[in-house]
Amino acid sequence: MIKIYLSDSIIRISGHAGYADMGKDIVCAGVTALVQTLIKSIEDLTTDKIEYEILPGKACVKLGNLSKETKLLINSFFKGAELIADEFPGYVVLSRRGGL
Repeated sequence: MIKIYLSDSIIRISGHAGYADMGKDIVCAGVTALVQTLIKSIEDLTTDKIEYEILPGKACVKLGNLSKETKLLINSFFKGAELIADEFPGYVVLSRRGGL
């Protein structure tokens, strides 16, 4: 199961969906695409600075003082994650704290 945690200061993703064999898991691929797009969008489309680490089965994005643009990108990421969780219940769980 993939666990996605979002707060005002961090986005933490951990685990594997287990929906299909490695390399064929569309749930993992979807979440990975969302995370990578979020990071690249913040870097290229805003002046905000973030720290991040991406490893197999794990990603962590540390957030600082964020612009409205970055907050919108993060909310869009979370909305995408909600859609995946709704489509594949039992494979993705979301947790959110704070008022981003």
